[in-house]
Amino acid sequence: MVEVTIDPLTRIEGHLKIRANVDGGKVTDAWSSGMMYRGLENILIGRDPRDASIITQRACGVCPVAHATASIRCLDDAFDASVPENAKLIRNIILGSNNIMSHATHFYALWAPDLANPVYKDILEAAGAGSVYNELSRRFAAFTGSSWIRAVMVRKKLHEIIAIFGGKMPHHMTYIPGGVTVRPDVGDIVKAYSLWLESKSFVEEQVLGCSVDRWLENRSLDDVVAWLDESESHANSDIGLLIRYGGPIEDINLGLHAYGGYGAGECGFLSYGAFYEGDGRWLKPGFYDGDFNAFDPEKVTEYIAYSWYSGYTGGKHPNEGFTEPIEDPDFTSKDKYTWMKAPRYNDMPTEVGPLARMINDRDPLVLDLATKLGANVYTRTLARLHEAVRVLAKLKEWLLGVDIDGKFYEPAELPSSATGVGLTEAPRGSLGHWASIKDGKLERYQLVVPTTWNCSPRDDDGKLGAVEQAVVGTPVTAPDNPIEILHTVRSFDPCIACAVHTVDLRDSRKKYEVKVV
Repeated sequence: MVEVTIDPLTRIEGHLKIRANVDGGKVTDAWSSGMMYRGLENILIGRDPRDASIITQRACGVCPVAHATASIRCLDDAFDASVPENAKLIRNIILGSNNIMSHATHFYALWAPDLANPVYKDILEAAGAGSVYNELSRRFAAFTGSSWIRAVMVRKKLHEIIAIFGGKMPHHMTYIPGGVTVRPDVGDIVKAYSLWLESKSFVEEQVLGCSVDRWLENRSLDDVVAWLDESESHANSDIGLLIRYGGPIEDINLGLHAYGGYGAGECGFLSYGAFYEGDGRWLKPGFYDGDFNAFDPEKVTEYIAYSWYSGYTGGKHPNEGFTEPIEDPDFTSKDKYTWMKAPRYNDMPTEVGPLARMINDRDPLVLDLATKLGANVYTRTLARLHEAVRVLAKLKEWLLGVDIDGKFYEPAELPSSATGVGLTEAPRGSLGHWASIKDGKLERYQLVVPTTWNCSPRDDDGKLGAVEQAVVGTPVTAPDNPIEILHTVRSFDPCIACAVHTVDLRDSRKKYEVKVV
């Protein structure tokens, strides 16, 4: 048995350490450690509640919009605010643009470069498919890949859409309780629509090799196989290449469908739902554990038994929780080993993110993929790309639905005392903000963020978090280059700055280190 330590795991946001015991060529146990301390909750205490949607965005520069959205939903709730339809559309446009940008960034800049890893070269060349590796490398190698370069340029277009309606990006400024402060004119809508068209061209030409509408006709794995055979442009698109050689479609493949999943009943799939639609949500909330269940926010709890915190035992609802870091934590221990708490839904470890969202929204294509192939690196990545296409199509509807002569704000009074909850979906998964106001100031503020769910440690019952479970059972071809572990963890798109609740500035380690003990 060897212990593999990856510290820090690169091409994610923040500082994550993964330790894994490898025996017989497979991972037998794993520990996920968030190595930063955030403390934004403590910074907010005593401040004007209206500061929250600005300050909480500083948790992350990749998807700050989601924090602004959760926070403003929380404040709307606490202020008992009525939000005009125009304001809901503007918020959808900003969140949707960030969703697509984040998914494109994750796939092309953070996850797909692993497809050019030398381990995969050896696998494909040994099978007589060296040309497949050459094409993967040509497109997806970091900094030089043709698709990598184009995707990085296109993400700027989506940032520009956000800046039109948010003032700037990252960390936009136009959300207030009761609506938004921006009043777009015809020129703003036309400019945003032209940027949407440019983004759509990239998706259709590079990602899909077909129109958005044609891709969205695919409702099953069989449909996708037929779609591949329909046209060379489909089969040779970026998603076509991934579908063919990432999983079981071709006899020679990378086997991404064979790891990064769970045993039956060991991990649920949670979505808070996202994007305003009437009085409800376009992407529906829910919890899937083998059955579809209505979402109940009272079933969310957080544990700290294996985290560098003190103050309580058992699970606490975020309305009751608090953040008290312990002094001088032992960073080598496995008894307490992370700055992340362990959230659970109905006491069950839970995956959040695009796969969970598409399952709970009962998306027919992703449901069929998950039913036939399970949850794994392959289906998780395809769900992310599929969701980006769905949101891109919806973005047009939101842009063209704005009534420039209508209301964008309804006055909302600051309450002396109140509580609020704001639930939404960040690109990486379910995001919740909970606030208590007393004497017009924030008395308590808690965030439960996507990577806290996914990369959580063990809970009081010793049940592993979602990423830990997904790593267990993963094959490791070369312990000194554990690409299978890297690809599994990166498939969740971790964001540690959001997830942890200190960085040791004296740490002079290399940016990337793999230790095999």
